[in-house]
Amino acid sequence: MKKMMVVLSFMVLASIILVGCGATPTATPTAVPPTVPAKTLPDLGGKSITVAVENAYPPFNSIDASGQGVGWDYDVVGAICKLLNCKPEFKQSAWDGIFPAMQAGEYDMLADGVTFTTDRAKIVDFSTPYVEVNQYLLVRTVETRTAEQMKADTNAKIGTQIGTTNEIAAKAYFTGKTIQSFEDFGAAVLALKSSDIDGVVIDNIAAVGFMNVDPGVFKLAGQIATGETLAFVFPQNSALKDPVNAALAAMTADGTLQQLNKKWGLTP
Repeated sequence: MKKMMVVLSFMVLASIILVGCGATPTATPTAVPPTVPAKTLPDLGGKSITVAVENAYPPFNSIDASGQGVGWDYDVVGAICKLLNCKPEFKQSAWDGIFPAMQAGEYDMLADGVTFTTDRAKIVDFSTPYVEVNQYLLVRTVETRTAEQMKADTNAKIGTQIGTTNEIAAKAYFTGKTIQSFEDFGAAVLALKSSDIDGVVIDNIAAVGFMNVDPGVFKLAGQIATGETLAFVFPQNSALKDPVNAALAAMTADGTLQQLNKKWGLTP
């Protein structure tokens, strides 16, 4: 019994010495909360995944002055791949035709501030939503008409991006008007800036993104539609969807997603 006590005393003393020498237990990675341990997240083994983006949709994605792709999509997908052990390869792609391309499996993932719709969900799969947006009318700061007044003004020219839920909202709100649909929002906003059109129907997050690019040039003239959710897109039955959802859950639990949403203006 005494021998056992001596052994125990020695073990306690050894543990104290180790602590005093700075030995620490292995820490859980900060990107993964205790509620979602790292070992529960899938390991993609360093796999490269192709991620489609427009690079013309701030704050989600754009090209900076140095020619580098920047934005919420780049930061969030990068954080997801750190958790899942994968390598994102961002591929610039035009919006027009992107859903048939996703359906055909030309890309592993689409990250472009995409709105979930039941029609789209028939040909592609969506991740869990990461934010909710509303549709607004973006105008020049010198504009005196509200969205309602432009709706009644037969001379008001309205633009948006082709093939988007913004286009659907524009046609539903501005009934009787011919909506000018552009290849991307950058072209629509440029037309607005040059006074070729009077307003652009766009979601509130992207609107703020373009307002930040050209401070003092644009403002919001009124809300058009509400309650759309944005999510990542995958080909149907993609093996990548569940791992991405798991990573999003981990990032939500530890606050990483909220921090990146705030950094890029998705949330206040």
